[in-house]
Amino acid sequence: MKQGRDFEDFYAANYGKIAALVTAVTGDRHEAHDIAQEAFARALARWPRVSGYELPEAWVRQVAMRLAIDSARRVRRTLRVMPLLRAGGRPEVAEPGDSLTFTALGQALARIPLREREVLVLYYVADLSVEQIAHDRGIPAGTVKSRLAAGRRRLEAGLAQDQARSGGNIDA
Repeated sequence: MKQGRDFEDFYAANYGKIAALVTAVTGDRHEAHDIAQEAFARALARWPRVSGYELPEAWVRQVAMRLAIDSARRVRRTLRVMPLLRAGGRPEVAEPGDSLTFTALGQALARIPLREREVLVLYYVADLSVEQIAHDRGIPAGTVKSRLAAGRRRLEAGLAQDQARSGGNIDA
């Protein structure tokens, strides 16, 4: 029973952080919670091994980020196909909106490419170092640095455009 309690404590201590990271990457709170739950379910299934890692939360974070990237790719494919489906005579179905209201930062972040968004979130939200991100994502540290720089530029440009459109009044 000790093993189950260990996982419960681990889950309670880390679930919110993982869900917040995934929300920042996907832009969809409900999807983020589904992804976080799936990542923790996978950890539970492998808990004897995962609990022995130096940083089991890093394993869960990595799984969650991979699932988030897969989800974003599915959404992107769906968005490309939807106009074709509508052209084929299928009616547009209204989907219920997410009640999560984004700040200007969240909206600008959602518009930048996924690879850049991912490293920005890991660096600024998860507070990981460039080296940790490189290790977690399996990419060179130089790639992380270039994605951070590109992401910062796009984020700054997006926020500036939003501010110009709103006449300088952006709720952040």
